[in-house]
Amino acid sequence: MVTDQGPVVQSALLRGELVRLRKESRLTQEQVAAELEWSPSKLIRVEGGRSSITKVDLDALLTKYGVTSESTRERLQALNRGARERPWWDKYRDDIAPTYLDYVGLEAGADIIRQFESGFVPGLLQTRQYAEAVTEYSVNAARVKPIVELRLQRQAGLAQRLLQPRRCYVVDEAVIRRHVGISTDPAIMPDQLHAIADEVARNDLITLRVMPFTAGAHRGLSGPFTLLEFDGGLPDVLYIDAGRAPFASMAAGNDPRVAEYRDDFETLLEDALAAGKSIELIRSVAEEMS
Repeated sequence: MVTDQGPVVQSALLRGELVRLRKESRLTQEQVAAELEWSPSKLIRVEGGRSSITKVDLDALLTKYGVTSESTRERLQALNRGARERPWWDKYRDDIAPTYLDYVGLEAGADIIRQFESGFVPGLLQTRQYAEAVTEYSVNAARVKPIVELRLQRQAGLAQRLLQPRRCYVVDEAVIRRHVGISTDPAIMPDQLHAIADEVARNDLITLRVMPFTAGAHRGLSGPFTLLEFDGGLPDVLYIDAGRAPFASMAAGNDPRVAEYRDDFETLLEDALAAGKSIELIRSVAEEMS
């Protein structure tokens, strides 16, 4: 069954299937292109995700690879239709860095999201008021609105998926202690903390753990990062926020950083407060701020 994972992930799933089918048929790209009277570069672009594929061309490939099952052909055609849709985040391309929009496209179709945050509430859990308050300090006024709207649309997009992803967050205690908005609206931060606690209580797919100050030095001190996992055989993706590198970056598959950060996240979970204790602390801090 094709799910609403967004065009980036559906395109990657389709490309993976086409490469697998060609290799199972023991054919090279050059052989397939020659028999279909395509240029080799056309198939290379299709398999590499640099070019879309028409329904007619996809049918030709599937016939060449001996795919006779109507359900399989329809599933792959449905993936192709999804892959060709214009992503909703395209409208932010003039305001948001390309690397980050690439990440947004992958996040939109992830099955599991694991994230460590050292300075801010994770974007997928932020209220509008909190998002505006933290964004206005880091960018010029004209860019605040699109950045906040993108963040909120990411939340809405995941909430609307038929199969929502599981999410696991670890946040440093500094995230919940910093009274964001205290000089303009002291209610922003306690409202944000209550919103986190309420969302975690309401949604069984979300877990949040707090890394307490008493844990001392830990694996997350170098900065925030996110790990994405997918259904369908796609490789894991690591997104390293700008706080941990000169520029934000992504890695996938066999890149050794993926395994390194996966281990880091498991170590963070071992040192963090239990889920129940974490929510108790969050509510307690919210009451203190109120």
